[in-house]
Amino acid sequence: MNLDITVINAHPRTRLRREAIGASVERVLTAGKVRSATVNVILVDDDELLRMNREHLKHDYYTDVITFLLEEKPLEGEIYISVDRAREQAAEYKVGLYEEIKRLAIHGTLHLLGHDDATGPQREAMSRLEERFLGS
Repeated sequence: MNLDITVINAHPRTRLRREAIGASVERVLTAGKVRSATVNVILVDDDELLRMNREHLKHDYYTDVITFLLEEKPLEGEIYISVDRAREQAAEYKVGLYEEIKRLAIHGTLHLLGHDDATGPQREAMSRLEERFLGS
């Protein structure tokens, strides 16, 4: 198995330990039977993710995570996470910041594996998977 997972902290003010975030991505890839992958998780601020959301998705609103599948075989992708959104959501959900960032990394990895969350039932299914991988 050749899983190359890199977590890059590009947030201007917050420094985070990256190992647990990368381990969360690895758990999802392993469960998905991915044998070879390169995944970069980039931690950014709200302004950067808003810029990306406008530029790449034509959405003019803040979001917590954006995922780009660059190659399917071998799997290559990028997951951008807003630390600012994660901090607000962690407070709202009454969980720690790391737990919320790991959940977002898991969510992005599920997107790389082809899961979608466009409908209510799809969102519920992804949420169940997120909880499963957070607990493992």
